[in-house]
Amino acid sequence: MNRFRVGGDAEGEQDAERAAAFARDVLEAHEVLAARPGYVTGHVGRNVDEPDLWTLVTLWESVGTYRRALSATEVKMRVHPLLYRALDEPSAYELVGPGADLNVPEPRSLP
Repeated sequence: MNRFRVGGDAEGEQDAERAAAFARDVLEAHEVLAARPGYVTGHVGRNVDEPDLWTLVTLWESVGTYRRALSATEVKMRVHPLLYRALDEPSAYELVGPGADLNVPEPRSLP
């Protein structure tokens, strides 16, 4: 999960233009990531209450497939410039199901 704040000093039409340009960039980035092996699903979202807050969410088969996707040349060329604009905050999350133990300190790799 990567979050982005899109806006700035400009108002009115310039903000709409920035939003439209960012929408093109983030949708392209999602398309490039979706073509990589190990991609399961994902989406682009825009916050209803704060329209300058966007998110790119992807789900991968494993951490390894995600990392391999990020190291692909096409991703480095077309996605990394967008990811550099992401908010500086944790972006990897584990899915939590009913009855799951949270924050269990255990290795995340196979033995």
